[in-house]
Amino acid sequence: MSLGLALGHGRAGFGRSRVAAGWLWVVPALLGGTVTALVMLVLPPDRTLHGVGDFLLKVSPLVCAVATIAVFPRRPVWTVVLPVVSFVVYLGYIDSAFFIQVDRLVQAAQVHAEQAQFSAYYRFSIFANAFVVLSGLFAFRMGGGTSAQVVKLGCAGILVLLSGLNDLTMWAMYDWPGGLRPDAFDWASHVSIFLGREPHLADMLAFAAVHLVLIIAVLRLPVERWIPDRS
Repeated sequence: MSLGLALGHGRAGFGRSRVAAGWLWVVPALLGGTVTALVMLVLPPDRTLHGVGDFLLKVSPLVCAVATIAVFPRRPVWTVVLPVVSFVVYLGYIDSAFFIQVDRLVQAAQVHAEQAQFSAYYRFSIFANAFVVLSGLFAFRMGGGTSAQVVKLGCAGILVLLSGLNDLTMWAMYDWPGGLRPDAFDWASHVSIFLGREPHLADMLAFAAVHLVLIIAVLRLPVERWIPDRS
């Protein structure tokens, strides 16, 4: 009898632990959501990062999002439905909000107030870029990606976002006034905080190359040995 009771208690405890593990994603989701709300709704828009602390604050929602997705439970009914929800959010809100941001920037430029409005546009563009990357990562998780694979792919995605790739393509593709590209990437403050000065083309190329090496290293790490899958 005592053995049966012990086994019963053991099964009950195991069941409770599985239920708790199924809600583990809520913790990083709440942390990341709180910081996102702080940056997007409370703090004034600022395209410039003011030190390493500011950099870590604004990167932390990405890290929390990757952790959330990595431990988010997979359920057959969610596999298709939840990725479709991300499509709806993008086309139902982000796409239109992005157009509104561009329109406000154009209107501000007409009265020579584009510098103040650009900060709001820049903040939202970073949010939209992050949403696209994380939506792809979430779809990968729902499609069967393991927790370890999500962590590797998510970290690689964050490194791509931080690599300065879009700054380099902007520098190369934009129709600069007079056809003269700027010598300094004065808008790439996330690079400036590590250099202590405005980066130039050689700095940006080196910064991107370092991130490429880090991406390769992350993808080759045996993360599967350290992170068990949570389905």
